[in-house]
Amino acid sequence: MQVNVLASGSTGNATFLNLGDTNILVDAGISARRIKKELDEIDVNVEDLDAVLITHEHRDHINGLSTLTRKYGVPVYARPDTWKAILDQAVAKDVPINCRVNMADSLDIGDVKVEPFSISHDAADPVGFSLYHRQTKCAVATDLGFVTEKVKKALAFADVVVLEANHDVDMLKQGSYPWYLKNRILSNRGHLANTDTGWTLARLARKNQCHTFLAHLSQENNRPEVAEKTVADILTGAGCKVGSDVTLHITYPDRATGLK
Repeated sequence: MQVNVLASGSTGNATFLNLGDTNILVDAGISARRIKKELDEIDVNVEDLDAVLITHEHRDHINGLSTLTRKYGVPVYARPDTWKAILDQAVAKDVPINCRVNMADSLDIGDVKVEPFSISHDAADPVGFSLYHRQTKCAVATDLGFVTEKVKKALAFADVVVLEANHDVDMLKQGSYPWYLKNRILSNRGHLANTDTGWTLARLARKNQCHTFLAHLSQENNRPEVAEKTVADILTGAGCKVGSDVTLHITYPDRATGLK
């Protein structure tokens, strides 16, 4: 198993997962050139991607999709309503027809089983993903306003979780964003606060050890050290041993974070 968050944040998101013999990219929100560069850094050929899974149609998740598909012909899986919203945007309207695949409720890609699950966000039909290979499970959930029981079930017993820790509530409220944007972020269809992420992880049914990538950190309303400390303090207070029960990994908009 190999997991590399190539980039995460409002400027672009992409996560690479290698499970068994299968290479999957979740979202293509950075340029195709940068995706290739980051994959080259971990000795993965971009042409060896078996699929791209799209969580939703916001630009920071699809920016590189057009070039990636036209140049390398990689198949892209998205919900039907998400495809409609993607193809309405100039940045991705020319994704080749033969690369577009409507995502079912469950699908097999190579030797990996993928189960999309609905999340709460202001998009057409946003999803996270649970991915299974033999006894290994990975789960990805970013851009969600709150954690439903369905999401908790989807994250449970994962060996690796990529979970949003978008903002510190006080930093957001006291920051420079206009109030309509603050309210959007704080809403049930917005983004997870650090405290929400911490309590979700603390209450999550899990294996003896879980690696968690804290993702989609706001550059304006969060700091890596703030996110990590907030989540770690909640986990510790709930009796979790940070570093053994749950190992935290910070992700960044401008560089990759990996686990192999």
